[in-house]
Amino acid sequence: MIICAGEALIDMLPREGTGGEAMFLPVCGGSVFNTAIALGRLGSQAGLVSGVSTDMFGEQLVAGLEASKVSPDLLIRSGRPTTLAFVRLTDGQAEYAFFDEGSAGRMIRVKDLPALPRAAKALFFGGISLAVKPCCDTYFSLMKRHSKSKLIMMDVNVRPDFIPDEAEYRARTEAMLAHTDILKLSDEDLRWMFGDADPAAHAEELLAKGPKMICVTEGAKGVTAYLASGAHTVLAERVEVVDTVGAGDTFNAGVLAGLDRAGALSKRAVSEGLPKEVVIDALRLGVKAAAVTVQRAGANPPWAGELA
Repeated sequence: MIICAGEALIDMLPREGTGGEAMFLPVCGGSVFNTAIALGRLGSQAGLVSGVSTDMFGEQLVAGLEASKVSPDLLIRSGRPTTLAFVRLTDGQAEYAFFDEGSAGRMIRVKDLPALPRAAKALFFGGISLAVKPCCDTYFSLMKRHSKSKLIMMDVNVRPDFIPDEAEYRARTEAMLAHTDILKLSDEDLRWMFGDADPAAHAEELLAKGPKMICVTEGAKGVTAYLASGAHTVLAERVEVVDTVGAGDTFNAGVLAGLDRAGALSKRAVSEGLPKEVVIDALRLGVKAAAVTVQRAGANPPWAGELA
């Protein structure tokens, strides 16, 4: 079982009314939520640890998980409001305005964390949940609690406008690297972290901080995985992009699902060094699944049958 830990929110996607007026459509979203439903649709057993409201949007999120075969049993429910993320699209690229103060997702604390099932083999972390208190400290605590026994994957997924204290965020991210086995960054994340997006120049530095595999996505160029044994690149598929909402999240799920299918979803397997063919197959599944997502409006990952 793969446990995703982080935000579940409502994306308010831009639409146009019959009279040409601007409107917003509420759809289930959040980086970690998207990864969880993508895993469920790809056939992996998945669950979500997240603070979810009992309001109408919270019920929408629970229904969305169940529809994608993701267990809602680890959700932390409360009467606080659901986080809303208003989306603006420019040439298919998404920008976000978050409304999160006092939300059900943001306000979870360590004492609220559920016990994980014995079947849990891996944990995935990422998204805006790692940027704001108190939930960022709560998720870091969960990561540290299980990092010695379970595979940990983290997607940095930097949202600069959402980070209240950049120095603190950078320090916490640095500390998390020591507990992370697989790190995923986009070229935009690299630019924010290092000032440029030369992954080869930074891969060795990042590998020395703890992760055993660094996945760097570069949009239409594809993705490269850096390991101590070398680098492996999978090119992106050529498709007509509607928008990029949920693309990186779907890629994350594809990598984890690929390792799961290969019997390599364990801390030991990644630490000992994954075979080249296992890495490439996992990357290909991530790229192929993400290629479907970008052809659809919003975060709508594919089912396994759509990739056959």
